[in-house]
Amino acid sequence: MLQTVKSLSLGLGLLVTCSLTTAATLADRYPESLLYDKPIEVADNVWSAIGQTQYYSYENAGHNNNLSFVIGNDAVLVVNGGASYLLAKALHDEIKQHTNTPVKFVVDENGQSHAMLGNNYWKEQGATLIAHSDAVEEIESHGADGLSSLQTILKERAEGSRLVKIDQTFDDKMTLDLGGISAELIHFGPAHSAGDISVYIPQRNVMIAGDIAFHTRLLPIFPDTDTASWLETWNTTFAKFAQNKIIIPGHGGPTDFATVDQWTRGYLEYIRGKVAVLIEEGGSLEDAYQIDQAPYQHLETFEELAAKNAGRVFEAMEFE
Repeated sequence: MLQTVKSLSLGLGLLVTCSLTTAATLADRYPESLLYDKPIEVADNVWSAIGQTQYYSYENAGHNNNLSFVIGNDAVLVVNGGASYLLAKALHDEIKQHTNTPVKFVVDENGQSHAMLGNNYWKEQGATLIAHSDAVEEIESHGADGLSSLQTILKERAEGSRLVKIDQTFDDKMTLDLGGISAELIHFGPAHSAGDISVYIPQRNVMIAGDIAFHTRLLPIFPDTDTASWLETWNTTFAKFAQNKIIIPGHGGPTDFATVDQWTRGYLEYIRGKVAVLIEEGGSLEDAYQIDQAPYQHLETFEELAAKNAGRVFEAMEFE
């Protein structure tokens, strides 16, 4: 299937050019690298390598989330350490094509494997590793299992990967000076997973939102995801801050707030509304698996996640 190139208008006076294919096209878009796709420049000196919107696989080398970097006069910030040592190195190879400035900071958007299993590569480069305190707890609790799983999936592509300690943590907000450009690390509140944070680049009006926001793939609801709290975070803090900003979500290409609002808040309200009616009518968990989610069936990973999401929301809302 032919790949096309399209300029995406974000409605904010910016055109972002990136490669687009149909949802059915799963081939590696950047075979010269372990990266699934070559980084695109979202704004001046703000780049993101958009990962495949699928599960971890040997073919995508674990690059199924967005790996971003911001180039300042004195330092480079990387957002997400990557799913492996070699994937992190592949991203660094791309960074070196644009600057000789050292990577001084690596921020993990949460404690998931694809955010942090490449951290030891960056540690070797002298970078300071930063994450939310809740993400650190997640890494300490489940990091070893995540590493073992990725080693099984990625095989030799996971070579060199190992867990390392985070150097700095924060709870609410932290600001990093990169030289001529800054980065604000913000925890808006409970969302998709433990320690979810966003990174705002004020000089570029870019919000590297992370996994609080979804738009091209169906958002996953984990067993410990509190959808009521996620909605509260969205409505009380994130939405007010993210309005009129360029959004780089955790998965999928750059977009605007209205788009992530439709497919994140919109989906959470939709599935919770359907489950609420089901519970009121005396429905069962088996009934929840059959909830009609047709308005979202075009999203990536719908087949894998839709019924599971509904079941988890049902189990949680029974006790709300």
